[in-house]
Amino acid sequence: MTPILLVRNDGFETFGVAPGALARAGMDLVTANMTDPTVELPPLDDVAGVITFGGTVNVDQVDEYPQLGVVRQYTREAVDRGVPYLGICLGSQILARALGTEVVKGPVKEVGFEPVRLTPDAKEDALLSFLEPEERVMQWHEDTHDLPGGATLLITGDRIPIQAYRVGETAWGVQFHLEVEAWELTWWLQVADAAIDLPRTWGKSADEIRAEAERHIERHEERGREIFTRFANVVRTSARG
Repeated sequence: MTPILLVRNDGFETFGVAPGALARAGMDLVTANMTDPTVELPPLDDVAGVITFGGTVNVDQVDEYPQLGVVRQYTREAVDRGVPYLGICLGSQILARALGTEVVKGPVKEVGFEPVRLTPDAKEDALLSFLEPEERVMQWHEDTHDLPGGATLLITGDRIPIQAYRVGETAWGVQFHLEVEAWELTWWLQVADAAIDLPRTWGKSADEIRAEAERHIERHEERGREIFTRFANVVRTSARG
């Protein structure tokens, strides 16, 4: 089988639990580090699925980060061609923007482990149907968007309504960091705590987020692995056609 493509949009993204879960599911992987402006994405004919990960920039900063525009166009072509696609955080926003939906600053910034709820449509979803009616998921974002036209809302939240959605049967956007693992989160907190005033900027201290992680990270990692495993099954089924 041709590989699944992992698209890296930020230097602080390590793909978390995704590579291990996908490899255990029998998938080959290829990566594209889009923080390097000389990197080119592989032809869609050469990949079986696409996973686009998060980043610290706004989806429309294409003048400063032209590769965002490249990934956006690639995303649109993947959706149009029915190539299985999963966008995470910035990747979810890229999917929305590729479908013509504006991405804006949210009414609040979300960070740490926040509650979200499944919608009735999630009960039959290929990726998310196994989740509990309410989950605590790892957030770190300030941008959001409306539900793209024709998309199905799968997970919602009280403060930020669009948390996960599906376009057609093989493309998903997930706002929260389903990929994050304990080591990766520890690194993010170390970097952010040294660079900015986390409580003033994001409303929580590094210690508060670490305390939340002690309670929720094990479930979060397990949930992420299962979602990536299910995405591999979607890719495999799609390849069989």
